[in-house]
Amino acid sequence: MVVSPHGKVRIGVGLLGARSLPDLGTEFDELLDALDKSAVDSLWLADLPSTGVIEATVGSTWAAARTRRLKVGTGLTVLPGRNPMLLAAELASLAVLAPKRILPVFGIRAASPHDRQLYPVPGRLAAVFEESITVLRRLLTEDSVTHHGEFFTLDDATIVPRPAQPLDLWFGGRADAGLRRVGRLADGWLASFLTPAETARGRGIIEQAARDAGRTIDDDHYGTNVWVAVPGTDIDAALARAALQRPDIDPRELVGIGWDGIAELIRRHVEGGLTKFVVRPSAPIADWAGYLDEFTAELGPLESG
Repeated sequence: MVVSPHGKVRIGVGLLGARSLPDLGTEFDELLDALDKSAVDSLWLADLPSTGVIEATVGSTWAAARTRRLKVGTGLTVLPGRNPMLLAAELASLAVLAPKRILPVFGIRAASPHDRQLYPVPGRLAAVFEESITVLRRLLTEDSVTHHGEFFTLDDATIVPRPAQPLDLWFGGRADAGLRRVGRLADGWLASFLTPAETARGRGIIEQAARDAGRTIDDDHYGTNVWVAVPGTDIDAALARAALQRPDIDPRELVGIGWDGIAELIRRHVEGGLTKFVVRPSAPIADWAGYLDEFTAELGPLESG
């Protein structure tokens, strides 16, 4: 068990890509069935249209309907380029149908340059993102919303039904400006492609920005995506993929080599103040039931509380 002064340590399963695109639906159902029988707390879907994964909002809906206890997160959904009013209605209905099981995380742009063309934005990305979040949050929490902004206009707009408990809206981000945005506007942080030293520093920047804005973020609402190269995986390919995202650092700071390696990486992030983790395999998984058995056996003992 890893003990953190910041709250319960929780470790969820993330996806990379399908082992076979023609069988993507069958594989996704196989994963959901295995998760429903496992002790794993959460599944996280990424907004990566070109990598062979189910679209995050649709996949969350399917996963929540097919399972009974599984939490489903989007790590992360690109917000600029989407209609925040329609997205608010989708999230509200999903949260009503699956109470306390929907965990949205938003980012400012697609990770892949190839995917960025799918999210046309009529303005500055940061400005569109911030106004989109404002509109989204208000629609999810207020009875009537009137908003006349730079990019969106609403008059007495209403979303019904709305969840009884407001959704926590988490952000990604690793640049300092993005970290300060988390502090000003978000309910939590889910990082990607950051080293343990960088996530520790990021938490400090977020906390200071939140204090400057006169607000707080729950102590256990800080997490990160981490990648594991399980036994039998092409380690060089996993490290090369991480190096494409962060050519400035040693990719072994981002990828756990084997179960022992990912456990040690998680421990180091916990020491820096993180408690929530999405473990993504560095390559498609041939047998999800077997993978989840190993996942639970190797990483389950790290969870606390």
